[in-house]
Amino acid sequence: MQKGNIGVTTENIFPVIKKFLYSDHEIFIREIVSNAVDATQKLKTLANKGDFKGETGELKVYVNVDKENGTIPVSDHGLGMTEEEIDKYINQIAFSGANDFLDKYKEDANAIIGHFGLGFYSAFMVSRKVEIVTKSYKEDAKAVKWTCDGSPSYEIEATEKAERGTDIIMYIDDDCKEFLEKNKIEELLNKYCHFLPVPVIFGKKTEWKDGKQVETDEDHVINYTTPIWTKKPSELTDEDYKKFYRELYPMSDEPLFWIHLNVDYPFNLTGVLYFPKIKSNIELQRNKIQLYCNQVYVTDSVEGIVPDFLTLLHGVIDSPDIPLNVSRSYLQSDSNVKKISSYITKKVSDRLQSLFKTDRKEFEQKWDDIKIFINYGMLTQDDFYDKAKNFTLFKDCEGKYFTFEEYQKLIKDNQTDKEGNLIYLYAQNKEAQYTYIEAAKNKGYNVLLLDGQLDTPIVAMLERKFEKSRFTRVDSDIIDRLIVKEEAQKTEENAEQNANLSAVFDHQMPKLDKMEFHIEAQPMGENGMPVMITQSEYMRRMKDMAHIQPGMSFYGEMPDMYSLVLNTDHKLVKEIVADCENVTGAKLKPIEDEIRGLHAREAVLRQQQEGNKAEEIDQAQKDELKKCQDDLNAEEQKKNDVLAEYGKGNKKVHQLIDLALLQNGMLKGEALSNFVKRSIDLIQ
Repeated sequence: MQKGNIGVTTENIFPVIKKFLYSDHEIFIREIVSNAVDATQKLKTLANKGDFKGETGELKVYVNVDKENGTIPVSDHGLGMTEEEIDKYINQIAFSGANDFLDKYKEDANAIIGHFGLGFYSAFMVSRKVEIVTKSYKEDAKAVKWTCDGSPSYEIEATEKAERGTDIIMYIDDDCKEFLEKNKIEELLNKYCHFLPVPVIFGKKTEWKDGKQVETDEDHVINYTTPIWTKKPSELTDEDYKKFYRELYPMSDEPLFWIHLNVDYPFNLTGVLYFPKIKSNIELQRNKIQLYCNQVYVTDSVEGIVPDFLTLLHGVIDSPDIPLNVSRSYLQSDSNVKKISSYITKKVSDRLQSLFKTDRKEFEQKWDDIKIFINYGMLTQDDFYDKAKNFTLFKDCEGKYFTFEEYQKLIKDNQTDKEGNLIYLYAQNKEAQYTYIEAAKNKGYNVLLLDGQLDTPIVAMLERKFEKSRFTRVDSDIIDRLIVKEEAQKTEENAEQNANLSAVFDHQMPKLDKMEFHIEAQPMGENGMPVMITQSEYMRRMKDMAHIQPGMSFYGEMPDMYSLVLNTDHKLVKEIVADCENVTGAKLKPIEDEIRGLHAREAVLRQQQEGNKAEEIDQAQKDELKKCQDDLNAEEQKKNDVLAEYGKGNKKVHQLIDLALLQNGMLKGEALSNFVKRSIDLIQ
């Protein structure tokens, strides 16, 4: 029997492993099984080259859970090791500068294993003792047993083993007893070893018999040794790809389409990426791409390897050029990783471009599902915008699709304003904005439907990208002001009448939480709506952006600013104007005469004081101006009281206000109930 100390320069490696790797302790099963697979693969290679002339036999890896003895044995029929090889590969760990090492890597558990080749030693994360029973494939090799109890000392002794290969027996620590549950180990094997290239056997298959699960004689193989990404696309059917997708994501809808990755220069990469039916919540779609290294599962956090917007895809990437124990610092600096990221972006954009060109109809049918993915890419990666702008589509309210260039040609003649800006009209909700859409269509305008989660930032981006272009929501103004084609004719005619009309409505507007209304009267044609509500494009867009960008949250706290526009051409509004003059004319005439006189007096007083410094104006002049202003305010208040009293008793005024609010989803609760009752009264 040989005894000795493991070749490390720190006092005790095992507390280090336990302490810094504990958060990742489940990876021990990956490391030990991967080593067994590696030994098996190497034997296959030797046999294929003729360097091993014996019988290979069944090359499988066996994993068991012996709960009674508290052990997890992992066995292979691979190369095995001689005593000299155990001494070289197990006892001599290249592990120097322990203190510097701990300072550098204490935040990154994976780097400890990956950087120092400690895959086998991950067994000590969960074990109080580990035994290796091994016999080399070499002729006349003798079996040996290596034992270590979690301290730097070990023992090697001769033992009996009938066949070549290696058994690793892990004696599970008291604080890791959950790993002696078969369900737990099967879960980890399915996670880390599901696609290893050598069959991994975990006990026997079970079947339901006599009211309980019983073991059969058939081995329970937990992995697929030849997953589809290891095959050529020419060998696969659409059903093969769909079946594999169902294996990866059993509860998901069928994918839209997929990309088969296969490159061997300047790096090695295989895989299949699927375009899922993307839902509206981006965050829920992340972490669906699984990263493998030679069919060994590494992670499903692929940020850094895959561009951020492509983390919305599902599927598998396998590259031996990415270390098994990948660290974030490595990903940020490694040139191969950057090349892989660029390659995947190019493959995705090429696939989308190809689908658009070869079958545009199918592409349009899938557009609503892939739109959020493409928009996210354009917003976060400039070079993707340059590729995607040729196949990105606009969809109008009629359900027709256009490329950017096609749509520009469609609206150029009719939707260019007096300053030469191309105005893209859009709606975000076809039902809620129906009236505004119809008004635009009656003008011969086309209206886009931009109802996606990312359409607000997309609109802002496209306004920067497109020359002399502006996006305007169809309900942001009255139809004649959405696309201004000539200077508006200013007129003072009916100015006082319109001001009184606005005041009548203004005093009857309900006080709604976080909403403010500006009332204005405008001619909008006899066939236009009598009253409509609009919202400033700028303020609405800022408030929309506040939901997406935390730095703009102050906009979200501001009240919504709306305009209630009264159509002075409409019969109902004209009736209210005439009735108001009839009812209030006698009361308002002396007040308005007094107001005009006070305005004239105020103008004279200001003219007298013009050009003088404050200290040059005597107190009597100041007092006279102040009295004039106070009298003016008092008369204005009298006028407002008269108009408010008139509006209060006019059912048509309240009905028109409520109709406008109802059309915009703002009429609720008691106000809605009152509207219904008033409507019944008016039609009786």
